[in-house]
Amino acid sequence: MSKVTVKEKLGFSMGEYSSSIVWQTLMFFLPFFYTDTFGLTAASVALMFGVVRIFDAFTDPIMGMIADRTNTRWGKFRPFILWFAVPYGLGIVLMFTTPGFSDAGKIIYAYITYSFMMVIYTAIMIPYNSMIGVISPNPGERTSVSSYKFVFAYAAGFSVQLLIIPMVRKLGVDDAAKGYQLTMGIFAFISVVFFLISFFSVRERVKADPAYKSSLKSDLKDLMGNKPWIILFLVSLSCLIYIAIRSADIAYFFKYYLNREGQMGTFMAIGTVFVLLGVLPTKWLSSILGKKKLFIICLVIIAFSSFAFYFAGPEDIVLIYAAQIIFSLASGPTMPLLWSMLADTADYSQWKNGRRATGLIYSAATFAQKTGFALGGVIVMSLLSWYGFVADQPQPESSIQGIRLAISIIPGIIALFSAFLLIFYKLNDNMVLNIEKELARRK
Repeated sequence: MSKVTVKEKLGFSMGEYSSSIVWQTLMFFLPFFYTDTFGLTAASVALMFGVVRIFDAFTDPIMGMIADRTNTRWGKFRPFILWFAVPYGLGIVLMFTTPGFSDAGKIIYAYITYSFMMVIYTAIMIPYNSMIGVISPNPGERTSVSSYKFVFAYAAGFSVQLLIIPMVRKLGVDDAAKGYQLTMGIFAFISVVFFLISFFSVRERVKADPAYKSSLKSDLKDLMGNKPWIILFLVSLSCLIYIAIRSADIAYFFKYYLNREGQMGTFMAIGTVFVLLGVLPTKWLSSILGKKKLFIICLVIIAFSSFAFYFAGPEDIVLIYAAQIIFSLASGPTMPLLWSMLADTADYSQWKNGRRATGLIYSAATFAQKTGFALGGVIVMSLLSWYGFVADQPQPESSIQGIRLAISIIPGIIALFSAFLLIFYKLNDNMVLNIEKELARRK
């Protein structure tokens, strides 16, 4: 039976809330925490992001292959949610703890705790994301599950963006380091509980054909011959680059260009609300326009709403919020579409080659996203360093220019490039439905 109940969709999606607490914090607050609270320079943060995130990205396909070869009474992917929930919460707290070490000691501590968090994130999130590909064989159900999942993702983003700065100030009083540690400790506890609820809620319905024996060589060969997946890999990479650049820059944009630091949480939260509103009609819009066309339209709107930020002065707050709302509405459908389309490429691979390596397909896509996230973080921190940024100081005009470019022109150009890549994606909705029917007939 391919039908997934609303209860199961909700339970599964609670794991995405746990995931996005960390992901949103990494994008929006971790660079700012490292430079303005932890005490690292922008250049050292750029180097750390480059080293750790690129290494971490290479662990994703390995984790995907491990998950594909795991067989338990709970399934292939589900048990990892149970095994790594508690280490995940511990990693969050350690990453946002500021020790009383020397500058060199702080850098070593940051490398160790950040690396630990990224490894645990990989160990739990690759199997979790792969569940979309096995929760139902029906493409429409998978799009629906993906939409539920991203509603919770954006709800987590809303929580993080709206609450972190006020909670840091309230819990830390005059000690931002203590405030971050206590705040993230609360979010860590929520993450563990929600992952456990997700584990007990979900089922794996799509099974690999036992007649076909998988091997690393054959799985990789199938992946490299999966042209629709290759396009989505490149789209994932470019999308996460522009998202990471823009997200990391928002705090600097509000503090140093707009001189409205207290409003950045509200600005982020408003964006998340409208992203959430953009997610809701994803299934309906994709049924009318098709996944590919809808994705391209959204990316074009994202690009031009990004460009608007460059032409906004500190006094043009209405324009800035209007551009944020448009950007966010267009962003809503993009991630549900991407993850649903990845499940389609897993079906395509099984239809074409007779083998299914769902974990590898999703982990390799996550590899692209993490690499994009790494490159985006490196780009924005390197850009700030290049333009002369120094934390907690009045910024020269050159530094302000770098901050403005990172929230507007650079993300906009990359979003347009992502739309261009999708032109070459040939796995349309009719073909996906025919593949589903053929796979069902084979069974």
